[in-house]
Amino acid sequence: MTHFQPDFACEVLDCGYAYHSTKPYHSIHKDGLKVYLFRIQTEGTSQTRIGKQSFTLEAGDLIVCHPDDYYELHIDSETQPLNERKILCADYYLYCKAGAWMDHWWATISPRPRRIQVPIYEEMVTLFRQMSLEERRATMESKEMNSYFMQILCRMVDRIIREQTTSKGKNILAYRMKHYIEEHATAPFKLEDVADYIGLSVSRTVSLYKAFFGQSIMQYALEVRLNMARDRILFSPMSLEQIADLSGFANYTYFHRVFKAKYGMSPRDFRNSRSI
Repeated sequence: MTHFQPDFACEVLDCGYAYHSTKPYHSIHKDGLKVYLFRIQTEGTSQTRIGKQSFTLEAGDLIVCHPDDYYELHIDSETQPLNERKILCADYYLYCKAGAWMDHWWATISPRPRRIQVPIYEEMVTLFRQMSLEERRATMESKEMNSYFMQILCRMVDRIIREQTTSKGKNILAYRMKHYIEEHATAPFKLEDVADYIGLSVSRTVSLYKAFFGQSIMQYALEVRLNMARDRILFSPMSLEQIADLSGFANYTYFHRVFKAKYGMSPRDFRNSRSI
């Protein structure tokens, strides 16, 4: 017997992962979205306009839109190192139906920010990932699960807004380090790069990060790279060798070893086991 209460539910209409690497993408809703939109940038950049506000979105940026919001999203090629033009953009997106619970949640913070920089990036991406998988199952139980996950997501957004309003000192430095790792995980970086970014010595940077998050900087970088590769294996047709390279691994042999250590099977077996 279910205890699901539709009047207080958050009905997720669509949730998925989008990866753009070949063609520009443009979406314009002049008369409003008609639904709530949550979108978190995971790679690359994009340009968006929400109402009268325009933003350049980078990895870790979350946008939250009201059904009445004017909305534009533009993904175009950008100049990369060596002056080549390239499209690179990846994100998780979620559309949620307007309803009693969502409308009440929206009104609890006024004005509600449309763009939020997410410091604990992987926590939120994991939640989007789970809702995307439930969406693919397309059962009544999955719809109920996603209603509860949606409420967790909304509470998480509110917590981030409150923490960013009140956070001071070392707390901010620790989250800045985490954001740097997430943004640069696909490219080689050194501990010195993280230390320079926050203006501390390497030893102080390493100890501060470990004290706050309970793991080393490089352990977290590996975690981000593996999760990124996992998403691409699940949701993209790219070859496994290409996925390893784009996810920041120096060679496929190393990627194969660390992926198997985390997920208990090879990348190829993992893809085959999740195919629908």
